[in-house]
Amino acid sequence: MTARTSAHAFEIAAVKARLAAADGGYEIVHESESVEVGVYVLVAPEPDRQQPHTDDEIYVVLEGRGTLEVEGKRIDLHEGESVFVPAGADHQFVGYEQLSVLVILEKRSH
Repeated sequence: MTARTSAHAFEIAAVKARLAAADGGYEIVHESESVEVGVYVLVAPEPDRQQPHTDDEIYVVLEGRGTLEVEGKRIDLHEGESVFVPAGADHQFVGYEQLSVLVILEKRSH
């Protein structure tokens, strides 16, 4: 996806449905110099293979429920809830069947 700096709409529902049909994945729906927004769909039994990121993140649960483990602390999440994960924190979703989240990353100057 090309970085965009002007106001624009972006699709979330269609991306979420496409990823769910493909047994999960991640797709960027917006990218600019300072922010990346993506849709992340996890379908069990496929594990979450995330590694710590260099950017702060916010996860907003679009559908389903699951548990996010951040630095050994477990946070239960349901549709409509969100969680902040600081840059560098070890984190993974665990204990989900099908979980769709909106991912918002604040890109830092590297």
